[in-house]
Amino acid sequence: MMPTEQSGTAAKARVLVVDDSSLVRLYYLNALKNAGFEAEQAINGIEAIEKVLAGTYDLVIVDVNMPGMDGLSFIRDIRRRSESVATIPTLIITTEAGEQDVADARSAGANYYLVKPVSERDLIRHVAALAGAPP
Repeated sequence: MMPTEQSGTAAKARVLVVDDSSLVRLYYLNALKNAGFEAEQAINGIEAIEKVLAGTYDLVIVDVNMPGMDGLSFIRDIRRRSESVATIPTLIITTEAGEQDVADARSAGANYYLVKPVSERDLIRHVAALAGAPP
């Protein structure tokens, strides 16, 4: 999915960060904004679904373990929706590091999987690749 076009020039890629930790969200949001991305946040999968249905995102970064609706349930939910929502790339960043965790994420429809902690450099590199354009 390519970033939204505005006035004939490519707009900044829009990223939604979904994590129940305010510290993690702040870290990702600051890194993304400093790299030139537009970034918004949600505290769990339920809030993220509401935001995805109401807006346009080029990528969703999502944690696995969250109250209300976990990251895998969120991904499964959006993959069942209309094409404009179902095709949004998803990047899981979580503390879960087992082979079965990665397999479960792929089965849910995640595009890529990283294990915390993630450096700012790696975060930006993966976001740029998955969002379809460099910042």
